[in-house]
Amino acid sequence: MILSMTGFGRSEGVFEGKKLTIDVKSLNSKSFDLNIKMPLRYKEKEFEIRKMLNDRILRGKVDCYINIETLDNSSDVNINHHLVTSYINELKKIAGDGPDFEYLKMAIRMPDVISSKADVLNEDEWIFLIEVLNESLTKFENFRRTEGEILQDELERNIKKIENYLSQVEPYEEVRMDSVKERYRKSLNEFDQIDETRFYQEMAYYTEKLDIAEEKVRLTQHLKYYQEVIINEDFNGKKLGFISQEIGREINTLGSKANHAEIQKLVVMMKDDLEKIKEQTLNVL
Repeated sequence: MILSMTGFGRSEGVFEGKKLTIDVKSLNSKSFDLNIKMPLRYKEKEFEIRKMLNDRILRGKVDCYINIETLDNSSDVNINHHLVTSYINELKKIAGDGPDFEYLKMAIRMPDVISSKADVLNEDEWIFLIEVLNESLTKFENFRRTEGEILQDELERNIKKIENYLSQVEPYEEVRMDSVKERYRKSLNEFDQIDETRFYQEMAYYTEKLDIAEEKVRLTQHLKYYQEVIINEDFNGKKLGFISQEIGREINTLGSKANHAEIQKLVVMMKDDLEKIKEQTLNVL
């Protein structure tokens, strides 16, 4: 089964007056490359979060964003009202009468007036974060699965096209060898004496040199194996990449031995579809 390396998942939830949003997205990569951004309150759990992402995503260039939004009816800021009043009164004693607003601006700059609420991650919030992250990853995996189905259809379609082009090579094979023999006979006719034995030896040599039977058999096997791996193996992107390289070698050898215009055209079309397969395979997990 094919899974795409491209994926996206978002999940949200509210915990104690804070809205938690987690986005997970990925693009193709040879390895697991994670970029994660989170509030400081979750930094102590970064290792566990990274491990969860690695275990579920496996491979890809991954971005994970964890955001907290404080809702309107809650606040993470504490203002020490008693201390502010004390500062204002002391400032008035020193500076004399003046606008209270000016004293307030000075007072709020004083130490310990404004502080954040305890920014400590408790167990309940951690459990809640894990639930939201798991939900986001489930959506991410569903996205990968859907994209993988589309990708699999494209790959199988292009493999079938190469198989079809390969089947069209056979009618030209006999014509191709007859053409080689005829050209060789015409060249020999320019000489007064022809050694028939040497002629047949040369023909045997060229026939063997230009024979494409083995390439056709190997290419057929590689195409079949590619389709088997798609259906029967999970996380098969790297393996499919290796097989596509072998398919390319056989197509190139077929082209170098073709010695026939119509076969060369078929080889060009095979190469075109193979390039599509290679590009698509890069996005397979």
